[in-house]
Amino acid sequence: MADTKYIPAVGRRKTAIARVRLTPAKEQSLVVNGKSAKEYFGTDERALIAIEALDLAELNETYAVSAKVTGGGINAQAEAIRMGIARAATKINLGTRTTLKKAGYLKRDPRAKERKKPGLKKARKAPQWSKR
Repeated sequence: MADTKYIPAVGRRKTAIARVRLTPAKEQSLVVNGKSAKEYFGTDERALIAIEALDLAELNETYAVSAKVTGGGINAQAEAIRMGIARAATKINLGTRTTLKKAGYLKRDPRAKERKKPGLKKARKAPQWSKR
């Protein structure tokens, strides 16, 4: 690990995929698709969701996080970044794995929209029944 300048990881949630890089830095920052987290997500809440794993891991150094995100909605993207950061943090320090796992940050959320079936209006919604 010492020869690489950053620690890469991938996080996923629903259909969102985040490629995350943790780079040692003087101060903590989060850059998503070339924009600051506040600018990309619009609210501090989603930016905090994305960084939660880094705060919970309690790493000795501060890290600059850069993420490339595709697919899904912005909430799923924030949670995918959180998973990517959690995976990268376990690469840095294996001792953080138990706390991150307990918090549920290492578990992938596989839920996705169910496909529409023929004869139905949506995945499960049937057309209104009429007697005549």
